[in-house]
Amino acid sequence: MIETKFFDSLPADSASIREEVFVKEQGFTDEFDSADDTALHLVVYLNGLPVATGRLIINDGTYACGRIAVIRKYRNMKLGSLVMSELENVAKQRGAKLLSLSAQCAAQGFYESCGYTASGSVYLDQHCPHIHMEKSLC
Repeated sequence: MIETKFFDSLPADSASIREEVFVKEQGFTDEFDSADDTALHLVVYLNGLPVATGRLIINDGTYACGRIAVIRKYRNMKLGSLVMSELENVAKQRGAKLLSLSAQCAAQGFYESCGYTASGSVYLDQHCPHIHMEKSLC
């Protein structure tokens, strides 16, 4: 059974998923930031086990999602798409017309499959190439 839950502060389940994916698997060192204090966090549970996460940042009328992560053994189950859909729905409910994100270039195809379009130049976030992407929610 798949269940989704939103949290107003960073829950331990989300932190553990991000630690596993971004720190241990991908080598990021500055995974947690001040945006975690004000973001809306989503955790996807599969049979009660936390397996995917993401966050929505709302700042002065702009909306951005990020920290989308799925535990390796649960990838290819469309859980990343579920995270994106849930975050988009909440953003729409809160008045968002446009949703942006900073995508790892290796994941650009995934975000394109969710309807996002890349803009601007590739840039490094820590050691990893990223690109800005946006999607109209109208």
